[in-house]
Amino acid sequence: MADKRDYYEVLGVSRNADEAELKKAYRRLAMKHHPDRNEGNADAEVKFKEAKEAYDVLSDQQKRAAYDQFGHAGVDASAAGGGAHAGAGFGDIFDSVFGDIFGSGGARGGQRVYRGADLRYNLELSLEDAVAGTTVKIRVPKMVKCEVCNGTGAKKGSSPVTCPTCGGQGQVRMQQGFFSVQQTCPQCRGTGTIINDPCVSCQGQGRVRDSKTISVKVPEGVDNGDRIRLSGEGEAGESGGPAGDLYVHISVKDHPIFERDGTDLYCDVPISFTTAALGGELEVPTLDGKVKLKIPAETQSGKMFRLRSKGVRSVRSSTKGDLLCRVIVETPVRLSSKQKEILKQFDQAMQSGGDKHSPQATSWLDGVKKFFDSMTG
Repeated sequence: MADKRDYYEVLGVSRNADEAELKKAYRRLAMKHHPDRNEGNADAEVKFKEAKEAYDVLSDQQKRAAYDQFGHAGVDASAAGGGAHAGAGFGDIFDSVFGDIFGSGGARGGQRVYRGADLRYNLELSLEDAVAGTTVKIRVPKMVKCEVCNGTGAKKGSSPVTCPTCGGQGQVRMQQGFFSVQQTCPQCRGTGTIINDPCVSCQGQGRVRDSKTISVKVPEGVDNGDRIRLSGEGEAGESGGPAGDLYVHISVKDHPIFERDGTDLYCDVPISFTTAALGGELEVPTLDGKVKLKIPAETQSGKMFRLRSKGVRSVRSSTKGDLLCRVIVETPVRLSSKQKEILKQFDQAMQSGGDKHSPQATSWLDGVKKFFDSMTG
């Protein structure tokens, strides 16, 4: 008992938390640490059981009152001669909180079945496929229903039998001091049945490891971080329970020309010095084909031009974004001697015109002069 954490601390709630707060805290922890989502993770299993035990006590008014007054000694099964499995089950409470999220027991006395785990698949798409939509076939390794026993876990020709310990209830009642506590049956682990003659294919699990090819329809306009839910394509449930879901998470590859921001596309368009100075017309690419872009005279490097409705239509909107083209004036390279001489002559002609040809440079130089004057003044 000395090593047990405070139940309120386990759930992360205050000591005056109401029933709704307890339920919300427990549900969050149970979903995070549930064994179906953390296969082979012993630490997660311990935290899952710890959260169930804390919720079992604090959600019951009588147990909570005893715990608040006497601590763990007021509710610990071992203090009253309880079994070694105290705090390991709490199936009824779990079902009441989650319904059929992880499993459902149906009517009392029936076999309990448990919903299979959800799965994640990371799908990488080109920008073109993400924008236009596509259909992709993926292969997913997962636990599937054993076809030999049809998911029952029992050898062909036989069936699971009612658990003799709990009489098919999946629960056993244990005495804890003044209180009677109902917990998961240790023999059948809450299923209400046991398998005397297990299936040789799945060793009584009702599931086998396999891979399945699934066709994924990707809608038009998906983007990084979007996900597609495929109901029932997760892992098969235990004891013939329903399968979980498959979540396909989308990531879009970098594009050599375009960069996407929501429904808008961006691209850099290099232009010559002559085109920037005199103006002109050039073709720019879009995802729908080429379009003409008019460059007015005296265009500065970095100027942004917007092409309406040449962007992307989002999955959440019927409106198409824009394509924004940023022109970059390219400095000529590998000039011949003649070309260099022509540029020198051109520069001399520019200088003879004073500052009217380079207003930005003149403004910048004036700013620099004022800056240094303020430092020395």
